[in-house]
Amino acid sequence: MARPVRILHGHSTFALGGKEARAVRLMNAFGDAAEHVVLSAMPDALAAREAIDPGIRVDFPGDAAPSLRGRPGVGRYAELARYMAGFDLVLSYNWGAMDMAGAHRLFAAARRLPPLIHHEDGFNEDEAVRQKPARVWFRRLMLPTAHRLVVPSHRLETIAREVWRQPAARIERIANGIRLPDDAELARPLPIPGLATGPGLVVGTVAGLRPIKNLARLVRVFAAGAPGNARLVILGEGPDRAAIEAEAARLGIADRVILPGFVRDPVRCMAGFDVFALSSDSEQFPISLVEAMACGLPGLMTDVGDIAAMASAENRPFIRPCDDEAGLAAGLARLAADAGLRRTIGAANRAVALRHYDERTMIERYRHLYWGAIDTHVRR
Repeated sequence: MARPVRILHGHSTFALGGKEARAVRLMNAFGDAAEHVVLSAMPDALAAREAIDPGIRVDFPGDAAPSLRGRPGVGRYAELARYMAGFDLVLSYNWGAMDMAGAHRLFAAARRLPPLIHHEDGFNEDEAVRQKPARVWFRRLMLPTAHRLVVPSHRLETIAREVWRQPAARIERIANGIRLPDDAELARPLPIPGLATGPGLVVGTVAGLRPIKNLARLVRVFAAGAPGNARLVILGEGPDRAAIEAEAARLGIADRVILPGFVRDPVRCMAGFDVFALSSDSEQFPISLVEAMACGLPGLMTDVGDIAAMASAENRPFIRPCDDEAGLAAGLARLAADAGLRRTIGAANRAVALRHYDERTMIERYRHLYWGAIDTHVRR
């Protein structure tokens, strides 16, 4: 039996968000064929590890491994390169792990480093409108030795090609997929901590509580557009919790806004929503939307990234510009008042999810990419 491959993952944070959820799903799917080491630039932000299956071999070395934080430098990169040399494959994720790409660029040949695959899933609030020129140039300089650059969305694929000037042959677009819940699971949603059973619309989202998600905007839209017995559920954890709670208190709806924190199986909880909402300033191909569509939910969303292309045609009237809070509130009021409309849009969204976003396709594409990179390196 072949030994398991050793995969090094470098993240800016391993709090549970879209890219982390996908990384965990892939770890679980690869089973005993791989063992993993996860580095996080924020060593205390590791909530996503709770979703890793107990049988998966994974280590979080913390201070025992080189830090992903600090200024670029030959000394730092040499230390990272020495560490990377002990693996069969290196996976880096987003700007926060670009130092791994930098170390690979400088030392790949001299130290015969394993292949590196870099993943880009989107931008934080500091680049929601415009990318920082220094980061653009850094990507141009440091990505040439990457085996592939993986993106989930058409928009990021265009950015990678036209702005970061990466050759099309090295860019791989893999749409995010999920394990699609069956009808029986949708009929038995998991209870949501803090949400009492009873009448009234449930508007919900799944998101890291970070500024880029602009969940205070969602609180305002909910306050303006939802009926008085409706409740807003925000599944997730992060640094913006206090700001979200403060906005709910300011608007007098604190008792109707529920923040249960991290949940292990958000899809089974989302099946208890009536409307899915997404209020981000920036997204690319959000897994949470795929999950909501798979649950047969209508979506009320900001028009960012590939969202309009992902959702069904029936759902597109409820996708509004980020600054159109009045339009979002009006859309929520319309959805709240019409259960038949919610069912029609939800059914159309589920049909799209079943047709395009099955995680089995995603997993096989990543498996082929990762093991193909390892095989190519071994044959050299």
